[in-house]
Amino acid sequence: MSLRLTDITLTYPDGETRLTALDRVTLDVPRGCLTAVVGPSGSGKSSLLAVAATLVAPDSGTVTVDGTDTTGMSRGELTELRRRRIGIVFQQPHLLASLTAVEQLQVMAHIDGRSPAGARGRAMELLDAVGLADQAHRRPHQLSGGQRQRVNIARALMNDPTVLLVDEPTSALDHERGAAVVDLLAQLTRRRATATVLVTHDRAHLAVADRTAEVHDGRLRFTEAEAEAKAGC
Repeated sequence: MSLRLTDITLTYPDGETRLTALDRVTLDVPRGCLTAVVGPSGSGKSSLLAVAATLVAPDSGTVTVDGTDTTGMSRGELTELRRRRIGIVFQQPHLLASLTAVEQLQVMAHIDGRSPAGARGRAMELLDAVGLADQAHRRPHQLSGGQRQRVNIARALMNDPTVLLVDEPTSALDHERGAAVVDLLAQLTRRRATATVLVTHDRAHLAVADRTAEVHDGRLRFTEAEAEAKAGC
């Protein structure tokens, strides 16, 4: 397993009490497998993703990324873990307006302490993988919404992560462009052997997922058929 959440409980202050966002959640995601997580607003989907990304520490339970137990790691160690092993595709691309598509990816190499110029070849390879090699020198305002989201995905893959976490990638896209983005994520998951978690409210795109889990009131469950196969794809 490249991503394992074991018996995760997460609570938040709520007046004089605490609100349970995740209630003893366990999730194993192997490499090359796309697991979709669905559920209504407020069910715990975003909290699940934040814990998996090591952005929020749970009250109890363990998060294991690529064999590394993150319990007790310092902020610096967690930052390095995310930079090297976790790719995050945010709901909005948040591209830098002054940079071209290829430069958006090269920045990731710079953050990792590598030469952006030396990383240009990989950046171009990833843009080609998402079908945007011919748009490499365009800036965000020159790209469509779907194209910007593809740059967002390519950027998340720049440092060759083993875990890919995707937050509502189709929320700002029409159905056709949204379906294209989800299809691309499924292809890249298998081609690059990432352990991918896709959080979405849109059930129309779930056919491409290897497994689908539902979150309700902070509890995660698979369908009966998928529960039998949840150790693999």
